[in-house]
Amino acid sequence: MPNVGFRVFETINRPDRELVEKFRDIPVANICDNMGRIYGLDAAIRPYNTVPLLGPAFTVKVPLGDNLMFHKALDMAQPGDIVVVDGEGCMDHSLCGEIMMRTAIKRGIAGFLINGCIRDVESLVDMPLAVYAKGVQPKGPYKNGPGEINVPVCVGGQAILPGDILVGDADGVVVIRPADAPELCVKARKHNAMEADKFRKIEDGTLDKSWVDETLAKKGCEFVAS
Repeated sequence: MPNVGFRVFETINRPDRELVEKFRDIPVANICDNMGRIYGLDAAIRPYNTVPLLGPAFTVKVPLGDNLMFHKALDMAQPGDIVVVDGEGCMDHSLCGEIMMRTAIKRGIAGFLINGCIRDVESLVDMPLAVYAKGVQPKGPYKNGPGEINVPVCVGGQAILPGDILVGDADGVVVIRPADAPELCVKARKHNAMEADKFRKIEDGTLDKSWVDETLAKKGCEFVAS
């Protein structure tokens, strides 16, 4: 009989590492703009150091203020994974701190993405672990369970599935379904090239901004002389 709410799915379909790495150094904003601007996490989820986030999602769903299954996820996640914890946005207890962060680093885990709070944030400055969370709270978690591992979760207003590709920088995090990744990567890199061309034109004074006045005229904007 299924034990809904307290179960572990032991295997996930991870995307090919080469495909994941193609998104390294592409700004999250450029990726998001090529996804209809609807797959970025909301601003409540923010980075707590400057380590870029990149890797497949290893998901965890936990009750309010409890991290029992988060601990189990650290035992199961593979090197390069991003452990994604849906703590329902609880701001009353932290779900992890320095001990779990150091454990993750030792196991080669690439980052944490947490719909909830963390603590020991000063220790993150020099850690090679990308950490994004909703907030900071010194009160620690309970360890009673239940919870689930490798199920769909919701973080920052976005559904995240096990094996989804996550990319994060100072602007935030974007969620990529592996099936969409090859074509999306091509579009995002073209976007990068377009921006680089605009940067050059800004510097040499040749950037064409006639579209601004054309758009205003099309929409019927009135200019009133002073």
